[in-house]
Amino acid sequence: MSLFDQPADEGQDGPVVDPGAPLAVRMRPRALEEVVGQQHLLGDRAPLRRLVESDEPMSLVLYGPPGTGKTTLAHVISLATKRQFVQLSALDAGVKEVRAVIQSARRELTYAGRRTVLFIDEVHRFSKTQQDSLLSAVEDRIVSLIAATTENPFFSVVSPLLSRSLVLALQPLTDDDVRAVLHRALTSERGLAGALTLSAEAEDHLVRVAGGDARKALTALESGAGAARAVGSGEIDLATLETAVAQAAVRYDRQGDMHYDVASALIKSIRGSDVDAALHYLARMVTAGEDPRFIARRLVISASEDIGMADPTALLTAVAAADAVAFIGMPEGHFALAQAVVHLATAPKSNAVTAAIGESMSDVRAGLGGPVPAGLRDAHYGGAKKLGHGTTYVYPHAHPDGVVPQQYPPDALVGKDYYRPTGRGAEARLGERLAKLRAIIRRQR
Repeated sequence: MSLFDQPADEGQDGPVVDPGAPLAVRMRPRALEEVVGQQHLLGDRAPLRRLVESDEPMSLVLYGPPGTGKTTLAHVISLATKRQFVQLSALDAGVKEVRAVIQSARRELTYAGRRTVLFIDEVHRFSKTQQDSLLSAVEDRIVSLIAATTENPFFSVVSPLLSRSLVLALQPLTDDDVRAVLHRALTSERGLAGALTLSAEAEDHLVRVAGGDARKALTALESGAGAARAVGSGEIDLATLETAVAQAAVRYDRQGDMHYDVASALIKSIRGSDVDAALHYLARMVTAGEDPRFIARRLVISASEDIGMADPTALLTAVAAADAVAFIGMPEGHFALAQAVVHLATAPKSNAVTAAIGESMSDVRAGLGGPVPAGLRDAHYGGAKKLGHGTTYVYPHAHPDGVVPQQYPPDALVGKDYYRPTGRGAEARLGERLAKLRAIIRRQR
């Protein structure tokens, strides 16, 4: 689906768009049939089409990446239902502006019988108070709210507003969707009107640069068209396009949901031993300017959580990378982070340490404990021996093997195995030694 963030004025024959407006604005769809992509929302029996065609009062939260059509859908819904359309941006609107729109919508409904669609872009930037100011108007259907956000609404939108709205997730456009948007822009009278052609290589480059973002694709196409016209060419070829479009912007919001999604993908790729995917996600974070300390902390956690004693040196590498980043800074610090990622991703994996501490903490919370055995209690104060503290303790170093039969856990946990080594990496050898240690300590020789 396509995009577009600026509202068009309406005339008798539909929206009137300034011919000097950006190509992305000029190409904004005017009807559901013109929308590209998002068929899970716009198919014959899909929820959004049913809502539009039935002209029911509705409030929606549209959630998806930039350039997938959130603003476009808001405009198309307004046109399809013949409602008054009002747009606010959370960047520059406050409670005062919201209340003014609601008051106007109430008058429009009372005296003209016409409902109002209130579109709020980047609603995640509204404070809780600002979002709460919408509740009564949405509840009473004074306005049909369409709220757009690039962040997970279940984290960024207040629960009462979510409960009064239908949450619809938009997906990034497929490559074929982006190609359809480009072809339409090349031939449409609202677009380039057939004045220029686009080479196959340039089209492939545009699709790659767009990354599922129709706005980005059309902005790049418009830039390439300007470069072609400047040299008197009737074709936008790859060389011309590359001079106009230097680099695809990295889609990554350090304060938003994508921040956590990419970080999660990095750690899961390491856990899955896919070093190449892990390096890709690291590169996305570094290129977008993510705080390297955040990355380093995640790697240190991964070294213990997912690798543990299968490769004890992984933690050393991760901590060293964190120290290196603090010492040399960025951009050179990305070398140390990359080294740590490679080490962690290719290391043998074990979550035995994670499971061990998790189970032991669970037992403690469940009350499985009891008194510390008398032999292990502190005996370094006057009167301790009279209480029996430390009198039965056997000093392991006094034994040739350094290990002696002795009860260490409370009575309720005798014989409980928390740490269960895997057969991977260094844990294979550790498992053999652990079995011997437990046999001695628990008097099972």
